[in-house]
Amino acid sequence: MKTTYIKLSLSAVLLLGIYSCKKGEVSSADLEAYATTDSASAIVSDSISSVANMKVKDKQFIKTADVSMEVKDVYNATIAIEKSVQELGGFVTNSNLQSNVVSEDTYNTSNEEAMLVKKYQSENRMQVRIPTEKLGELLTAINTNKLFLNSRSINAEDVTANIKYSELEGKRNQKTSENISKLKTNKDKVTLDDGNMSEGNLQKLASMNMTDDLKYSTIDIYIKEPQLRIAEIAVTNTTSIDNKYKYNFIYDAKDGFVYGFYLIQRIIVALINIWPILLIAAALIYFLRKRKVSKPEQTKIQP
Repeated sequence: MKTTYIKLSLSAVLLLGIYSCKKGEVSSADLEAYATTDSASAIVSDSISSVANMKVKDKQFIKTADVSMEVKDVYNATIAIEKSVQELGGFVTNSNLQSNVVSEDTYNTSNEEAMLVKKYQSENRMQVRIPTEKLGELLTAINTNKLFLNSRSINAEDVTANIKYSELEGKRNQKTSENISKLKTNKDKVTLDDGNMSEGNLQKLASMNMTDDLKYSTIDIYIKEPQLRIAEIAVTNTTSIDNKYKYNFIYDAKDGFVYGFYLIQRIIVALINIWPILLIAAALIYFLRKRKVSKPEQTKIQP
């Protein structure tokens, strides 16, 4: 009896240990699955915002986004983004790629050659339009080009009430047009009809813009390179060229002789132009000298 009790106890302990081990294995598997699910959720939430794909029954949203990030190569990232936009049925409305030069130095490497070294940083500001249902996909594609994400904001403006108001205003405008048509034709009627038509055109334009904004989302993108880049450009050694042609004795001597010859001609022409003044001056000099010579002779005759 005692032996049987011991065997039963040992069996119970063994079964309990096996159950505990299995329970531990299940718990580990559950944790792993939870961790994997959580990691996948983190990736999805990082690449596609819920705002970008948000849909609410009986609601209309105008969605916009703003992305600022650092990329390895601005030019290649720009090409990749523009390609993604085109593939998703969107279009680029603005792309301003430029390189900001921080410093620029020229180093002479020989008498004829030199190296122009530029330190610069490239950046691009883009604005693209994308079908609203593809907004999340484009944000994911843009995200693949980043080295570092500075900021990303996504806005969904509820314009349901605005659409309803636009419809009501359209009906009001139509009713006003019908009332004006019943009036007698005169100057006031023409003025009222013209004003009502102008207001109707503005409402149609606003409605068209809103429809376009609902269909296409606008994304402003700013990308830049995190560090300065260096461009080495082979150029001509201008210093040696300047020294080579800075002074030529034979040419300069010839040019000086010609310039002196023309200078003499100019002086002669200038003297000819003032010949009356020269003639008067010569006459005065002659008269003064003659008078000066005659005065001493008169002094000697008198005792």
